[in-house]
Amino acid sequence: MKLTWKIDCMLFRYIGWCFFVCYGLLLGGCSNSNYGHQVHVIKANDQNGFYRVQRGDNLYRIGLRFNQSVSTLVRWNNLPDANAITVGQLIRVRKPIKTAPTPSKPNKPASTPRGKNVPDQKGGVVTGGQVPNIKLQWPVRGRVISNFNGQTQKGIDIAGERGMPVKAAAAGTVQYAGNELRGYGRLILIKHSNSTITAYAHNETMKVRNGQTVQAGQVIATMGDSGTTRVKLHFEVRVNSQAVNPMRYLPN
Repeated sequence: MKLTWKIDCMLFRYIGWCFFVCYGLLLGGCSNSNYGHQVHVIKANDQNGFYRVQRGDNLYRIGLRFNQSVSTLVRWNNLPDANAITVGQLIRVRKPIKTAPTPSKPNKPASTPRGKNVPDQKGGVVTGGQVPNIKLQWPVRGRVISNFNGQTQKGIDIAGERGMPVKAAAAGTVQYAGNELRGYGRLILIKHSNSTITAYAHNETMKVRNGQTVQAGQVIATMGDSGTTRVKLHFEVRVNSQAVNPMRYLPN
C-alpha cells in the first residue's frame, strides 16, 4: 500500500513537471513570433504608400512593420496625437513623392520693329528697339551739305535759298518756337509722340507758336541764316531726348 502511494506521487510530480515545461515552451514560442526584433512587412496591406489600420493596431506597431517612427507617421498623416487612429483608417507609411510642377511657357513678347543701330548724341549707339516706327517727310527740298555723326553733328544741314518754306515733317504739337537756344537761331521744336521730337533751326521767320497743333507738310517757317553763317535748315530728330539719324526716317 505504501509502495503504491509513493509510485502515484512520483508519477504526479513527473506529469506536473512536464506540463510546466510544455507551457513555458508554448509561451516562449508565442513571444518570439509576436515581438521579435525583425517583423515582416505585410505587402498586401501596403497600397500606394498607405496602410489600412487593423483591429489591435497602434502607431508603434505600424511603425515597426514599415520601419517608420511614430513621430514621422504623426507628421505625414497630420494626426492630432499618436492615439488618434481608428480601424479601417488609411495611414501613410511611405514617404510622399513630390512631383516637380510643370513649368508654364512664358508669354512670347510682342516683337518690336528693329532697325539698324545709330549713334546717339554722346557718341554711343541707340539700338533699333529704342527707335519708334515713324515716317517723316522732307521739311525742305535741297542738297544735304552736312550729315549726322552723333557727336559734332546731331542732325543734317540742308542747303536752300532765303525765304524758302520750311514744312512740318509730321503731324504734332509745337513745343517751342523761339531764339533763346544759342547756336540754333530761330528754332522750332515739334512733338510727334511721347518719345519723338523734330527740330528746325536757323529760320528767317516762324509761322507757328508754342502749343499749336500742326499737320504734316504744313508751313511752319521760312529758311534763313539766324545763328549761323549761311542760309540753311538744320534738321534734327530726337528720340527719348537722344539725337538719331534723320535720314533713316526720310524718303529717298
